[in-house]
Amino acid sequence: MDLTTPTDTLEHPLILSSRVLKEPVFNLAGTKIGHVNDLSVEKASGRVIYAIMSFGGFLGIGEKFHPVPWAVLQYDIERDGFVVPLDETVLKDAPSYSADELRALGGVDYREALLGYYSRYGMGPYW
Repeated sequence: MDLTTPTDTLEHPLILSSRVLKEPVFNLAGTKIGHVNDLSVEKASGRVIYAIMSFGGFLGIGEKFHPVPWAVLQYDIERDGFVVPLDETVLKDAPSYSADELRALGGVDYREALLGYYSRYGMGPYW
């Protein structure tokens, strides 16, 4: 069975993480602004808390990773990707981390910085 074959229907409420990773992310105008590189999952509940978006860099050099609240992303079948209601500049100015910093943080310690940044745009804490 090919687990990467898309099931592009909203009637099915679940998606495999392998289908989410590398999915493009668009702004409301339809411009591709990045892609989902990883997911940050809360250990106790199993909930996805952040989509780790990748912007910039060249061949992995200088690439920064931006944790974006998962609740912000909406899947758009027509675009075959996620849409965020935030301007590209807002996302690029958000707290970002190198791959090494993300591994060291484990997806927990940066929540205050992210809450402080995204609360300006009406996004509250996940806890």
